[in-house]
Amino acid sequence: MELLRITPRLHLLDHSIGQAYLWQDEEELTLIDAGWAGTATGTAEAIRAAGLDPDRLRRIVLTHCHRDHVGSAQELADRHGAEILAHRLDAPVIRGEAPVPEPDLLDWELPLFEHGLTVPEAPPTRVDREVEDGEELGFGDGAVVVHTPGHTPGSIAVHLPRHGVLFTGDTVATVQDVTFGVFHVDRALAMESMRALAKLAPSVLCCGHGAPVTEDTADRLAAAVA
Repeated sequence: MELLRITPRLHLLDHSIGQAYLWQDEEELTLIDAGWAGTATGTAEAIRAAGLDPDRLRRIVLTHCHRDHVGSAQELADRHGAEILAHRLDAPVIRGEAPVPEPDLLDWELPLFEHGLTVPEAPPTRVDREVEDGEELGFGDGAVVVHTPGHTPGSIAVHLPRHGVLFTGDTVATVQDVTFGVFHVDRALAMESMRALAKLAPSVLCCGHGAPVTEDTADRLAAAVA
């Protein structure tokens, strides 16, 4: 695994199915999502290879409860002293106290969904801090939670307004340019969430699946909604 720089403070960890992002502040690091179960060692090695110290990891923000985003969160948190954050509606699923909500799949999504299930199942994972819409997260010069229900009930985006960076989880994808994501529990509600994200007009878009977008970003997101 390799840590790929997007901006001087933003890095991508590509897990092939699902992605995680690392944000670098002066004294600490934040992960947005954590990748599959069993990838914690690779994540730490990639951070070290980029000249950073994984023991500076202070928080892991989970955008939603799916296995490709949650899998290594607790192992990383336990090793490096980080806290795990998630929305209160997905927290019981992440902890293993409630089942993963079933998506409302279109026919063409079925084979993609089956492929996604080849990722190891996430173990029950603690959530140290349950967050709500509008809550400030303590990194990135004012990162805030944007509740984006639809993909799952507790899906969130993370907005860094002072940097123009938006982490969307799986509400938005960039596999074929900027598009609506897949595997939503409530497709209509997820589209409403995507419309709300487009109004933030980000300059950098980081999705759970697909390459980060750094050019004409706001216009491309708005066009995808339209």
